[in-house]
Amino acid sequence: MTGLALRNLLRNRRRSIATLLALALGSAAILVFGGFNANIRVSMLTGYVRAGGHLQIQHRDFFLYGNGNPTAYGIADYPRLLQAVRADPRLRTMVTVSSPMLLLGGIAGNQDVSRTVVGSGLVAEDVTKMRAWNEFEVSYPAPAFALDGSPADAAIVGVGVARVLLLCDALAVKDCPRPLSVAVPAAGPALPADIAALSALEAVSAGAGPRRQGARIELLAGQGRGTPNVVGLQVLAAEDQGFKELDEVALMLHLPQAQQLIYGRAEPRVTAIMVQLQRTDQIAEATARLKALIAETLPGQPLTVMDFRALNPFYGQTLALFDMIFNFIFGLIGGIVLFTVGNTMNAAVVERTVEIGTLRAIGLRSSGVRRLFVTEGLLLGGAGSAAGVVLAIAAGEWVNWLHLSWVPPGSSEHLPLTLRIASEPQMLWLVLIGLIVIAGFSAWWPAWRASRLKMVDALRHA
Repeated sequence: MTGLALRNLLRNRRRSIATLLALALGSAAILVFGGFNANIRVSMLTGYVRAGGHLQIQHRDFFLYGNGNPTAYGIADYPRLLQAVRADPRLRTMVTVSSPMLLLGGIAGNQDVSRTVVGSGLVAEDVTKMRAWNEFEVSYPAPAFALDGSPADAAIVGVGVARVLLLCDALAVKDCPRPLSVAVPAAGPALPADIAALSALEAVSAGAGPRRQGARIELLAGQGRGTPNVVGLQVLAAEDQGFKELDEVALMLHLPQAQQLIYGRAEPRVTAIMVQLQRTDQIAEATARLKALIAETLPGQPLTVMDFRALNPFYGQTLALFDMIFNFIFGLIGGIVLFTVGNTMNAAVVERTVEIGTLRAIGLRSSGVRRLFVTEGLLLGGAGSAAGVVLAIAAGEWVNWLHLSWVPPGSSEHLPLTLRIASEPQMLWLVLIGLIVIAGFSAWWPAWRASRLKMVDALRHA
């Protein structure tokens, strides 16, 4: 039956080739957008995991209520839990980095201007390791973490914070516009050599180490019961956070400095323990084990484990949007395939009416006629979809070779325009099988009409 169906398709090569081209271009279009969609998914996932890990251990209410009050939702005795995570034999095979973090809100400023910021107290060495994570081999590296190896009072701000605080010149920020209504203060006269040397000695004796180039700011935050506290920070660099809203409030400093600011002489705490895994598919297993460890190690604290998808709702919302667009394109192309193959089969039935009567006369049943035309539709769908897969992979490799870039909506960062097609076998099989099924279904109605033809009427058809 398959051989006869193939010969029938080859009898009218022009119509078959036109149908194949329509199928190939349609499936290639679906796969090219699917490759773009897959790249968005893995790029966002990689960015979130590099910044905050796959999982975070937090107070169960911190995500909704704790950002403005870290003292009330901190994790007490966190070193014991952190040590238990690092020593657990099951987690040791899955976890690449486990690191404490303290989120805080405050006001950063200098003698010229101030603004509200969201500070992150981090362990710089751990952040450097986290930024090296690249499970999906994305084509853009994470920037080096400037706090790694820096003095205790060092800090990094977002480019937006540097712009508002008029630090662009001091931090050598590129493409940083200056306000027209506010003059950037000029640098004052240099200190005498003996006074400058004395100031440097005081900084070293205070444990801050030698100063790096940058800008000095003060960070004001509230301790328990609303008591204010201030620390001086040396800003080393301005780092683009990708999103304007985050870029204009981000400030990163060393964890001990953040704990000193928030807790003073009280017991230092953290608001989260970040856990980065080797592979994303280990999230469920690692979550279950972390919950068991929390119950064993700190049973009196209401802690929970949240994954990066719950911590970053924008990730799920973005994927849902692009998945909806992908499904819409698939449905649109599927409708075109449906009518294209159906039109081809209808034309074949009209042209081969006498042939259908002859086949019926020599003993072929109605079901055999239906199978013949459905097989032709399946062959068209399979060949066209396979050609589309090859075309899409070639187009994807060509686009990747061009090294194009684009700026996602709401972002300020240029990202490589990459199409992940060959590395997404599930998507390839979904499109291939889906279009074959649609082609077979579209051939069923003409096949049913052909099987219902009366043998005598078909033989005398002119």
